[in-house]
Amino acid sequence: MNRPAPRFAPGTRVRVHERFPPGHVRTPWYCRGKIGEVERICGRFRNPEQLAYGNREATREVLYRVGFASTSLWPDYGGSERDRVEIEIYEHWLEPVPGDPA
Repeated sequence: MNRPAPRFAPGTRVRVHERFPPGHVRTPWYCRGKIGEVERICGRFRNPEQLAYGNREATREVLYRVGFASTSLWPDYGGSERDRVEIEIYEHWLEPVPGDPA
């Protein structure tokens, strides 16, 4: 089966969608709307948002590890400016950063 290539490559800056749907979601609220950088592609896995509602035929989605500066997630963060947080986020939650090269 031919699957489309992952939309984002390691090193690509991405923005996490800032939506607040009801129900089960795997994307933490504190990173929504924030810009991070794709660290790596983790693979394709069944969409956990569909699985949570019993859809055993859930689509396979690309999962990325995205890195964020801690200060971009928490403006009052008191640690080092170099501290980072890495979060695994599914492709349907990510969008390109406007103005960045594709």
